Amino acid sequence: MKKLFTIALVVIAFIAAPTANAQDEFAGLQKSPTDISYAKTDRRAKPTMKVVYSRPQKKGRELFGKLVPYGKVWRTGADEATEIKLTKDYKFGGKTVKAGTYSLFTIPGEKEWTIILNSDLDDWGAYAYKEANDVARITVPVASGKEVESFSIAFKGVDAGYHLVMGWGTTRVEVPFYN
Repeated sequence: MKKLFTIALVVIAFIAAPTANAQDEFAGLQKSPTDISYAKTDRRAKPTMKVVYSRPQKKGRELFGKLVPYGKVWRTGADEATEIKLTKDYKFGGKTVKAGTYSLFTIPGEKEWTIILNSDLDDWGAYAYKEANDVARITVPVASGKEVESFSIAFKGVDAGYHLVMGWGTTRVEVPFYN
């Protein structure tokens, strides 16, 4: 009986060890999951724009003006700075922005947001943001919409291109990109 008990303990240890190690390996996963949004004409088409960002959760918090201060550069999501890839040239405000990958920063305000395309990539948050590396900036109005728990980015097709739509809580911002 003692031998059977010892064998059972050894088997349990072998089964439990990988589970314990796996839990440790995944302990540092993001609390704000990464997501991707595409601008494309249909499901099978290649996108002309792609945004990679992390989705923080509201969790009952006061968002803009409190968690995300007004008047300060924001990474536009959580974790690493949001990145946008343009596969072709687009008009952004009054400027043509060449195809390429850019960081997408914002400066939220109560009534309008400044939207920034910046040449620095792979930065954590907005801590290393340098205005000197801005490629283009525009200002867009703030609107209201239905409550959204997770920060979200989507594309809406318009006649001359796309609007990149950002929403969190009841705040909505539409950023025009034109052909």
